[in-house]
Amino acid sequence: MERSLSGQAWRWRRPQSEEKLGMALLDELLLGRGVSPDELDRYRNPTLRDLLPDPSLFRDMDAAAERVATAVLAQETIAIFGDYDVDGATSSALLVLLLRQLGIEAMVHIPDRQAEGYGPNLPALLNLKARGASLIVTVDCGAQAFEPLAGAREAGLDVVVVDHHQCAAALPLCHALVNPNRLDEGETGISHGHLAAVGMAFLLGVAVVRTLRGRGYFAARPEPRIIELLDLVALGTVADVAKLHGLNRAFVAQGLKVMAGGRNIGLNALAQAARLSAAPSCRDLGFALGPRINAGGRVGRADLGVRLLTTTDPDEAHAIALELDRLNEERRGIEQLVLDDALAQAAGFDSDPVVTVAAEGWHPGVIGIVAGRLKEKFGRPSFVIAVGEDGIGKGSGRSITGVDLGAAILSARDMGLAAGGGGHAMAAGVTLAPGGVPAFRDFLNQRLAADVAIATAGRALVLDTLCAPRGVAGGLCDSLDQAGPYGVGWPQPRVAAGEARLMRVGVVGNGHVRGIACGADGASFKWIAFRAADSELGQALLAMPGERKLWLAGTVHRDSWTGGNAAELHLEDAAFA
Repeated sequence: MERSLSGQAWRWRRPQSEEKLGMALLDELLLGRGVSPDELDRYRNPTLRDLLPDPSLFRDMDAAAERVATAVLAQETIAIFGDYDVDGATSSALLVLLLRQLGIEAMVHIPDRQAEGYGPNLPALLNLKARGASLIVTVDCGAQAFEPLAGAREAGLDVVVVDHHQCAAALPLCHALVNPNRLDEGETGISHGHLAAVGMAFLLGVAVVRTLRGRGYFAARPEPRIIELLDLVALGTVADVAKLHGLNRAFVAQGLKVMAGGRNIGLNALAQAARLSAAPSCRDLGFALGPRINAGGRVGRADLGVRLLTTTDPDEAHAIALELDRLNEERRGIEQLVLDDALAQAAGFDSDPVVTVAAEGWHPGVIGIVAGRLKEKFGRPSFVIAVGEDGIGKGSGRSITGVDLGAAILSARDMGLAAGGGGHAMAAGVTLAPGGVPAFRDFLNQRLAADVAIATAGRALVLDTLCAPRGVAGGLCDSLDQAGPYGVGWPQPRVAAGEARLMRVGVVGNGHVRGIACGADGASFKWIAFRAADSELGQALLAMPGERKLWLAGTVHRDSWTGGNAAELHLEDAAFA
């Protein structure tokens, strides 16, 4: 297919060949995602036994584990300093729950997004020291906190940093810094640079338990079953859009099994508030649970997520879950207002390699989500910057595969164009001095133009398989699920279904286009194109006469409303048969 209704070509993920004839769909999907033939067995059922590395291979891991173990043995007061997003909340909760099993009730500090900003700040660190903390573990932050950590060391505080954001050549002063994206990390450690902070926190937990075992700590007490905390690892990994290959696949696959067991009271309450009727799926982590925990850090109290995930009181869990659900609805309203303004402004920069918009009055808690929406609409990296009354800009960016935003922000800092910031390849944040937006926009466009051109050249929809209209059913969902979980770096299989005619096409909800497709075999299936009403594709579908035959391409999901064996296609594109 050379040109679809949205103007792009369709291509196979793996070229068609005689070798594919008779191959199991599961193996075909795995091979199409880069798995080598000799590793198919490991990837058919990803397990920690096969994929978990020795934590000691990471720089500073042993030093970090020794310091935490010493604090446990001496019954020191330990504080956890986490980020205000889902990765930070799950990382913090994981360490709190593990330390609780080890006999330590840790303090937790999650900074307020607007009052304190991202990452460790010296007043908060000194306050934790004043409350008795002798060891602070930062999670999902700290890799760029040079001044606060230097101040903490001067005050006599030991700090262990557990992070995954990109590092500069220089590292902050601290007792240990565990981060697979250190520039001096070893080859095997660097290969795990796709892990979220919660994955690194889990590895630290494994190392701490091993160290305490070696010191005889469990001679008179039960050893924690750290594997029971994988539900938090799965949630943080998916919600932080970490690439789901290698170890992350095992984390999420096994974490979903733990979550189905319902051990975490807070997660159960949140699933109920999100109106999930079955055990959460990978998609639910990203679109139902994750956004609600994020809502606390975006428009409410930053510590609500950690409190929910660590409480042992069902009544408290229920109350917090309802509050997070309410805040999520509030966040949606704020997000829409900012998105409308951002889209109007972005029209003036629609030819730029990087779409960068900025305005006063935008809520900084939703700019990351809006940046993601702009990236989806324009197919290019996007930055959204909220300018405060003091003129300082706080920005959040989202990228596309092949364009490293985190590295660009570090370069902007080195050149004096950014007062602060960092991140990783797909997402980054930045702080700009008053009046700094134009120079920052020009810098991003110049630095990333070539990368964006390469990443967007030859845009095509990548397909995994074809099916007749009758094939869009629950059985196909079950077959496709075998190669999951799916997410960034391990894409949901894309199916082309047809040939079919469109019936009962209309707009529903927030600009979604929905309809029914009917094949020559008499079978029909439901489809929906999300937020497509104003797009080229959506307009074409709404105007499509019923007699035209089409191929419909997208991802197949069980139809939870209809139940039984029914499924629907989440439509991404269509083409004339």
